[in-house]
Amino acid sequence: MKDTLTAEEREDFEVELLLQAIYRVTGFDFSQYMRSSIKRRIENRMSLDRIRTISNMIEKVLYEKGFVENLLNDFSINVTEMFRDPGFFLAFRTKVVPLLRELPEIRIWHAGCSTGEEAFSMAILLKEEGLYEKAKIYATDMNENVLEQARKGILPLNRMQSYTKNYLQAGGEKAFSEYYSADYQYAYLDPYLLRNIVFFQHNLVTDGSFNEFHVIMCRNVMIYFNGDLQGKVSDLFYHSLCREGFMAMGNKETIRTLSFSEEFEDVDLNEKIYRKK
Repeated sequence: MKDTLTAEEREDFEVELLLQAIYRVTGFDFSQYMRSSIKRRIENRMSLDRIRTISNMIEKVLYEKGFVENLLNDFSINVTEMFRDPGFFLAFRTKVVPLLRELPEIRIWHAGCSTGEEAFSMAILLKEEGLYEKAKIYATDMNENVLEQARKGILPLNRMQSYTKNYLQAGGEKAFSEYYSADYQYAYLDPYLLRNIVFFQHNLVTDGSFNEFHVIMCRNVMIYFNGDLQGKVSDLFYHSLCREGFMAMGNKETIRTLSFSEEFEDVDLNEKIYRKK
């Protein structure tokens, strides 16, 4: 009978207990996230807070007020920017928008929206194409803190130069500065752009469908999920997408590994835009 664990086995066991503790305390289930990604975030938090072991971290989750919120922020994916991957937005503008014009209304779901930059970008694109008045953008994330930030429509001014470059490469038609006002520190988006965006909390791991959509965007989120969870979430998207609706994925993802891939046709293979048959 084996009476000791290797260092790697001990670490895996501690991580499993930590994820169970987080789930019991918060209801958020990270057990099917890619373990390598979770471990990196745990190690980063241990370094920041000078925590010696994962077992000490479990104790903090159970007994230290506010600590688990820090971990939830660590585990959520908050990498985003305005017109991120400009080629994607250019392809969306030229290949998807003409097909959306025929619809009486347009419902778009941005899943894993983080602080909202891609949802804001879509609002600008639709405004320039004359479609924003009949569009509703549902922007969701598991992290209420980033959603609260997104609802304000306030961005760091020092990022606007790179955002302007992205906007122009994405086929932007105006001076990007027309879409915001600024002071010495922040850029404040035109309130009109926020009017048709609804930000609310939704957990892809545990929550179900809440509408039928013409476009679903979930870009570079599922790369953090293991195979089983990818299958579960993609099934959620499939049943939330209307017939002939569009699915947009990230440049590190592909629909072809999913069980229902034959139900989609390529709109732009390079930019990972697909259409439900």
